[in-house]
Amino acid sequence: MPKNFTVTALIAGLFFALSAAAQPAQRLVRVQVAPDHTDWIYSIGEDIKFNVSVLKNDILLTDVRIRYEVSEDMMPPHMEGDATLENGSWTIKAGSMCEAGFLRCRVWAEYDGREYEGIATAAVDPGTIRPTAMEPDDFDRFWSKAKAELSSVPLDPIVTPLPERCTSKVDVYHLSLRSSGHGARVYGILCVPKGGGTFPAILRVPGAGIRPYGGDIWGAENGFITLQIGIHGIPVTMPHGVYDDLDRGPLASYPWIKLDDRDNYYYKRVYLGCIRALDYICSMAEWDGKNLIVEGMSQGGALSIVTAGLDDRVTALAAYYPALCDLTGYLHGRAGGWPHFFRGDDRPTGERFETVGYYDVVNFARRVKARGIYTFGYNDMVCPPTSMFSAYNVIEAPKELLIYEEIGHYTYPEQNDKVWKWILRAAGK
Repeated sequence: MPKNFTVTALIAGLFFALSAAAQPAQRLVRVQVAPDHTDWIYSIGEDIKFNVSVLKNDILLTDVRIRYEVSEDMMPPHMEGDATLENGSWTIKAGSMCEAGFLRCRVWAEYDGREYEGIATAAVDPGTIRPTAMEPDDFDRFWSKAKAELSSVPLDPIVTPLPERCTSKVDVYHLSLRSSGHGARVYGILCVPKGGGTFPAILRVPGAGIRPYGGDIWGAENGFITLQIGIHGIPVTMPHGVYDDLDRGPLASYPWIKLDDRDNYYYKRVYLGCIRALDYICSMAEWDGKNLIVEGMSQGGALSIVTAGLDDRVTALAAYYPALCDLTGYLHGRAGGWPHFFRGDDRPTGERFETVGYYDVVNFARRVKARGIYTFGYNDMVCPPTSMFSAYNVIEAPKELLIYEEIGHYTYPEQNDKVWKWILRAAGK
C-alpha cells in the first residue's frame, strides 16, 4: 500500500469499487429504538425490552403518538400496540424467546402529518442457530459432475480493451468466457495493474439485479488483478435501458426461473460462471499463483460462499450480508433467506423443494475451506439475520464476524474499511 494512502481515499474507493448499498437518508424526525442490552444479545428465556425515543433536531419530542409491533425475524407480529410519549421516550416490554433467533421491534411515530419508522432487533443466542436446509445425498456428486462438464468446455476468452476506462496505472478490458457446452458465456470487467510483475486477484461477484458494470479500477490501482462479473450471460457494457428492459421482461423474477428443475435452474449457470471466472484468473501470467479472493454483497455475498465452497483455489473470501441462506426457513416457521422462497402462500412443490437443497448457501458453507470475513446487521429484512447465522454457524474454516447491529441492507464506511484491511492482510500486503 502506498505510504501516502489515506483512510479517506480508501473509503471513497471502496464505495466506488463495491457499489455498496446506500445508507438511509437522514430524516427530519428520528425514531430511535434500541434493546436494553448494549450488545443487543440475550439468552433464551430472558426478558427483552426496547427503549424508544423520538427526536427532532436531536431534541426529544413530547406528546408524540407512536404505534409499534413486535415479531420474530420476518414473522407476523405477535404483539401490537400504541402509546403517547409524554416525555419523548418509552419502554416496550417485548417478552422473551424460547429458542435461538431474533426478536424485532418496529415503531412508527406520527409528526406533522407524516409517519417515521425506527427498528431494532434483539439477538437471542445467535451463535446456536442451526439451519433448516436439508442436504441432498448426492450434493457432492451433482456439483462434481457439473464442474467436470464445465472443465471440458474451452475458456475461449474474448478480451476487448476499454481504452476510455484505462488509467495511468491500470489496463481495463471487457472479458467474455465460455461457461457451458451450449455456448453460454459469462461477461465481466477485467482490470490489470500496469508495470509488469504478478499480483493477487479479487473476483467481485454481483448483488441481485440486472445492470452494467464499471469494473474495480480502484482495487487494481492498489495492486490487485480484479475481475467484476455479471451473472446473466450478457455483455456488461450496454446502455442502462437494455438492462431495464430485461429486468421488466425475460429476466423478471429470475431467481424463480426453472426452480422446479434442479439440472436447469437459473443459478446453476450462475454458480458455474463464478468457477469459470476463477479458471481465467488462474490462467493469467499476471496472477501471483497464491492469492485468489472472492468478495460480494447480498447475492454477491452468497456467491462468495458458494464459489469458495465449490472451489478450493479460493484462498480467502469476504461476504457482506449473504442472500440465499437457509431457503426453507419459512417452511419451519422462521425466516428464510432472500429471495424468500416459500413465504406466505408460496408453497413448494416436490420439485422446487428438492431443487433448493442443491443451491442453498448453507450447503456450500459446510464445504468452505478458505478463511473468510463475514459482516451483516440485525435489522436486515432483505437477508434476515436468522438465515445468515444459519450459514455462518456451519462454517468450519477460519472465520471472522463483523456485526453492526443496527444496520439493515447497507454498509457503513467503517465496515468497508475493516473488510478491505482484512483483505490486504489475507493477500500478504
